[in-house]
Amino acid sequence: MTTTPRATRAPQAGRSTRIPGVDWLLLTAVLALTVLGTLLVWSATSNREDLTGGDSSAYLAKQVVNIAIGLVLMVVVTATDHRWVRILAPLVYVASVAGLVLVLTMGTTVNGSRSWLMVGGLSIQPSEFAKLAVVVGMALVVAERSEGRWRARVGTTDVLAMLAVAALPATLIMLQPDLGTMLVLSATVFGVLAASGARRRWLALLAGGGVVAGAAAVAGGFLKDYQVDRFMAFTNPDLDPRGAGYNVEQARIAVGNGGLFGQGLFDGSQTRAGFVPEQHTDFVFTVAGEELGLVGAGLVIALLGIVLWRALRIATRTDDVFGRMAAAGIACWFGFQAFQNIGMCLGIMPVTGVPLPFVSYGGSSMFAGMLAIGLLQNVHLRTLSSPAARLAPTPRVLVRS
Repeated sequence: MTTTPRATRAPQAGRSTRIPGVDWLLLTAVLALTVLGTLLVWSATSNREDLTGGDSSAYLAKQVVNIAIGLVLMVVVTATDHRWVRILAPLVYVASVAGLVLVLTMGTTVNGSRSWLMVGGLSIQPSEFAKLAVVVGMALVVAERSEGRWRARVGTTDVLAMLAVAALPATLIMLQPDLGTMLVLSATVFGVLAASGARRRWLALLAGGGVVAGAAAVAGGFLKDYQVDRFMAFTNPDLDPRGAGYNVEQARIAVGNGGLFGQGLFDGSQTRAGFVPEQHTDFVFTVAGEELGLVGAGLVIALLGIVLWRALRIATRTDDVFGRMAAAGIACWFGFQAFQNIGMCLGIMPVTGVPLPFVSYGGSSMFAGMLAIGLLQNVHLRTLSSPAARLAPTPRVLVRS
């Protein structure tokens, strides 16, 4: 007697090819940061009639619109086929470079830096998008090297190609000049090179070259006077307490006023009086420190830590070289920028004018950050939906010897 085997494999195969979910922990952390940031921006601007024109909720509405547009961009990148992400990467790079060129020819100067383009009444900062462009550009170089006919190990040609990708945007950013973005970009480039497996001597040369270039810029007078004053105020805030050191001094006072639990949202004395300059953008962390205290400021740092953890986890688990390098670069970008921003609010880093990711007010920063999160989610989806990931979901190292 013969029997017909039961078809039990087909349903399992169907379930195994189902598109998995996004990284919900990463998404939750980002959304929580945007909610906290919106409240902090609202608090920092609600009493500033010079900014709002008498409408206490003006910046609240603008920030909500920025977040909504950013979320749409994130969803679009998340849902885009990974092959199109690779194809569009060079276009993103070219568009970013074009924006930086336009800034130098027809940009608007704000706080001594020619970094803004006015388009239809909206201000756009191309240097924010340049960070993402450099990350995807360098990631594409590494991917082509490993997946094509190039050598199996990152060599001199490969490193020079990655540095060339970063050199053009970096030069245009320094011509603005935007020292804060340049520092973030340098840290990002260093991180991508380290993750790619470049030899240590290249990393040492890059670090040493950065120090020499910085010293030469100061000695040769390439930096603007206000930039030099900011570094001098960082070394000694009491040197010019009413000038370059004013921001640092007021930021420290605001954070110190918060204590453990803060003075209460919308009730910070320094914030309501408007003593901290640029508090809704570069110094938004001082609002958290004063009004939410150590607990609230610690929550902001913890949420940023979750974002970095998930980015690095995505980088270590993917088999896609482009995705691995892009995720590592995004983690370096967010990590150093957050450290720089919080550090200057606490007086442990010089004032350079970089926003706190997903917290500070601003459309360009929010859009670029959300595009990066969308790319992380795209890599995450591809990792979990690939057969290799389902059969052997083991962590991968970033750097191979």
